[in-house]
Amino acid sequence: MLLATLLVAGSFIISARLAAVAPAASLTLLRFVLAAALLLPWVLRRADRRRQLWRAMPRGLTISLFYALFFILMFEALHSTTALNTGTLFTLVPALTGIAGIWLLRTRVSARQGLSYLLGMLGALWVIFEGSPDRALALQLNAGDRLFLLAVFCMCAYSLCMKLLYRNDSVAVLTCATLLGGAIWMGLMVWLTETPLQWQALAPADWLAMVYLVVCATLASGYLFQGGSIHLGPQRVMAYTYLNPAAVALLLWLFGGEPVAAWLWPGILLSCMATWWLQQHASSRPMPAAQRAEH
Repeated sequence: MLLATLLVAGSFIISARLAAVAPAASLTLLRFVLAAALLLPWVLRRADRRRQLWRAMPRGLTISLFYALFFILMFEALHSTTALNTGTLFTLVPALTGIAGIWLLRTRVSARQGLSYLLGMLGALWVIFEGSPDRALALQLNAGDRLFLLAVFCMCAYSLCMKLLYRNDSVAVLTCATLLGGAIWMGLMVWLTETPLQWQALAPADWLAMVYLVVCATLASGYLFQGGSIHLGPQRVMAYTYLNPAAVALLLWLFGGEPVAAWLWPGILLSCMATWWLQQHASSRPMPAAQRAEH
C-alpha cells in the first residue's frame, strides 16, 4: 500500500509535467487508449470474459464518464496549481465519499472514522491555505485548486458508481470496460470540440512519462489497491490516501530538489495522524469471501 501511494503521488507530478505539452482532453484520451490496449488482449483471450465485457460496457460507459472528467480537470488544474496542492486536495475523496455513502449506500461511519476524516481534511486544508487562517476564512483557492476540487467530486462519483453498478463482474473486465468507455467519451469530446491531438509534440521523455501514468499510476496501482482491499480491508486501504501530501512532498524533494517548506509540516503531520488513526481502529480481519469476490 505504501508503494501504491507513492505511485499515485508520482502521477500528480508527472501529470504536471505533461499538462503543458498537449491539451487535457488529448492527454486523457491517450491515457485511456494505451491502458485499454494493454488490458484488452487479456480480457479477449477467453470467451467468458468477452461475454462479461459486452454486458459490462453500458455500466462501464457510465462509470468512465466521471473517471474521464477527473483526469481532464486534473490536467487543466495543473496549469494553474501545483502537484502538491492536487495531491493534498485528493485526500478529501475518502471523507466526501463516506458522507455520500451514508445517503446513497446506507453505510455507517463510526465516531472514530469521522475523527480520522476530520483530521485528514484539516491536514489537506492546512496545506492548501498555506497555514493561513485568513486565507481559509476567505476561501482563497486559486483557479487550479477550484478546478481540482470539481475533479475530487468526480472521483467521489466514480467511486460510488463502481459500488452501485457492480454486478459480480471480474474486476479486470469491469476495469477494461471503464477504460474503453473513457476512450469513447474522450474521443467524442476531442472530435466535437475539434481539439488537436498534438501527440507528435510529445518528446521521448514525455512518452516515458505517459508510460508511467498508464502502467504505474493506472494499472499497477489499481492492482495493488485491489490486493490491499482483500488482505487489509477497504477502511485500512482508504487510510493511505491521507499520506498523499507527504508522498508528493517527498518525491518533489528527492527528484525535483524542492525542499519541504516549514509551513507544510503541520498539515502533513495531521494527514499522517489521520492515516495512523484509521489503521488503528479499522478492522484488520480478512474480508469475507463474498467481499473478496466483489473486489
